[in-house]
Formats: sequence, C-alpha cells, structure tokens
Amino acid sequence: MKQKQQAVRVFAPATVANVAVGYDILGFAIDQPGDEIIARWSESPGLKITKIKGTKKKLPLDPAQNTAGLGALELLKDLDKEHLGIDLEIYKKMPFGSGMGSSAASAAAGVMAVNELLGRPLQKRELAKYAVIGESAADGAIHGDNVIPSLLGGIILIRDNATYDFVKLPVIRGLSVFLIYPEIEILTKDARAVLSESVSLSQLIGQTGNIASFVASLYTSDLELMKRSLDDQVIEPQRSKLIPHFYDLKQIAMEQGAMNYTISGAGPSMFGFAQNTLIAENAANAIRSYLSSKKINSQHYISPVNTTGAYKM
Repeated sequence: MKQKQQAVRVFAPATVANVAVGYDILGFAIDQPGDEIIARWSESPGLKITKIKGTKKKLPLDPAQNTAGLGALELLKDLDKEHLGIDLEIYKKMPFGSGMGSSAASAAAGVMAVNELLGRPLQKRELAKYAVIGESAADGAIHGDNVIPSLLGGIILIRDNATYDFVKLPVIRGLSVFLIYPEIEILTKDARAVLSESVSLSQLIGQTGNIASFVASLYTSDLELMKRSLDDQVIEPQRSKLIPHFYDLKQIAMEQGAMNYTISGAGPSMFGFAQNTLIAENAANAIRSYLSSKKINSQHYISPVNTTGAYKM
C-alpha cells in the first residue's frame, strides 16, 4: 500500500505575458526566477496559510484572499475535500509588480502542491481553471496569460479567458529569451489606467495580422516571420511612457541583434527573443550598462522558453 505523503514542495516559474502582440491572451514561461509552495497535512481541518517568506510586502494569510490559497480552496471544494486539514507555506522568490507574474506563480504552485498532496486526483492541465481562479485574488480579473504558462510551461494562447479555453503552441528549438527587470515600481492599476478603451480599425488589422503570423511562425519555425510579427501597435505605445528610456533601450537591443524588445506584462520588466544565448547575453548586458549609466539598478535573466512549467521538487 502506497504511503501518504506528509508534505510536498512545488516550484512555479516566472512568465512573460502579452508577448508583444497578444494582450491578455499570450504568455510563456522562463526557467528562473519563481515561487515555491509547501503543502503539508495538518490535524486542524481546513486549508490555512501558515507562513509567507521572501517579501517585505504584507500578503494576506486568509486563503480566500491569497493567490496561492483561493485556487486551492476551489479545488478542494470541487473534490469535496474541504474538511481536510492542509497547511501552505509560501516562499516568494521574485519581486511584486515586476511584470514577471509573481502572483501567478504562487497561484500555479498552490493548486499543484495541494493536488500533489492529495495523490494527484487531477491531471496537470485540469488544474488550469483553479490556477486562473487563484490569480484572480490579486486583481479580481480572470486572465490566464501568466498563470497557465507558469503551470504548464511553453507558449500559451488563450482563446477565451472566461471558459479557460487555451492552446499550447510549439516552441522553436534554440530560441533564447532575455528579460530585464529595472528596479522601479509600476503599479498594475497605473499600467491599466493608461490604456485606451478603444483601438482604431487600422490598429485592429495590424495587431490581428501580427498575432496570426506570430502563431504561424511557431508552427513553421520561421524566425524571420516571427521578427516581423512582434510589433505591438496597441499596448507598447501607451505603456512605454511609464518606463524610463524605453525606446533608447529598445534601440540598444535591436542593435545587438535581438528579434524584438518590448514590455513584459504590465512592466517594468522588458523582454526580447534572440536566435541564440550569445545575442541574448550581449543585449542584456548592453541594456543593463545603459540603465546603470542612468542610475537605475537592474537584474536580468537568460532562459529558453520553459516547456515544463510548475514541478514537484
């Protein structure tokens, strides 16, 4: 008879949302950084968050108000296991408001950790719904462009957020990602506040053409088509004003051979694709050097597109 696990630890990675041309419907995972969740059995009934480490920001211990807890609560409810005693410990390994999907990583890790502790009653893909619900604790919105890639890995296209309808797209072999995190704060509410509620017909045509050809480039491994497609005509022009020296940084990235350079999620992090890790490293180093000259501290990460997502450690 298989012995019941007393505790499990799950890691869920950072993500890049929007991917230039897919606002709220495209996202992918990178290898590092990420958040960790430990789920362990408790003699006291119900789900509780007992510890949050790695952040100075005060996060709610109430599971119903925490991204790691809300999705897990819904999972337990649907499995009719709300009476079970489970404690969660949250270890934050990335900054808030960074544009790297911090709240999403906790949501993905939370539902997977509880599912693992229960003996894996649901397949990983079936957890997507609960992870999306979990992330809604952060901003009240239902969108899977961060949390589903963090859970499942790869490049995810969301057909419809409300029904959790998504597709996992192919990843081009050898493609590198460089992500720059300038240590400035941009509140998500401010990043959303600058966005217009409407777009012109010409913007609609341009953006839909770009996202369609971006998806086509993944299926055909056509890097030149991908490069032409990653031209955000809607969000970047509006949000770039929130990031100091954005277009100077973009020019530096392109001069170093990057395929694109734009905002990750709501920012301030920015990302680009590169054909190899050398180009990615050169672009990241040149951008960080420029930011340093402007007295802005920064961090960078070089990674392939992570195709694994969250995993039990």
